[in-house]
Amino acid sequence: MAKAGHAWSRPAAEQGEAEEDEDPLDAMIARSGCLEQHRQLQECMAERRDWRHCQEQLRAFGACMAQRQQQQQ
Repeated sequence: MAKAGHAWSRPAAEQGEAEEDEDPLDAMIARSGCLEQHRQLQECMAERRDWRHCQEQLRAFGACMAQRQQQQQ
């Protein structure tokens, strides 16, 4: 399965060039330790195309990121 990344957040003209570089947001999420929760959220969004149907994944990702942020403080 191809990595989805965050191409949706960039203009179409930049997507081809940016695909070759590592997405800074993906790198930050990987360092956070919440990559699996993020992957599940992305998969839900790709399948459902409506964030309202992905609340469970969204909450899990948000909780993971909040926990990591607290640990760093």
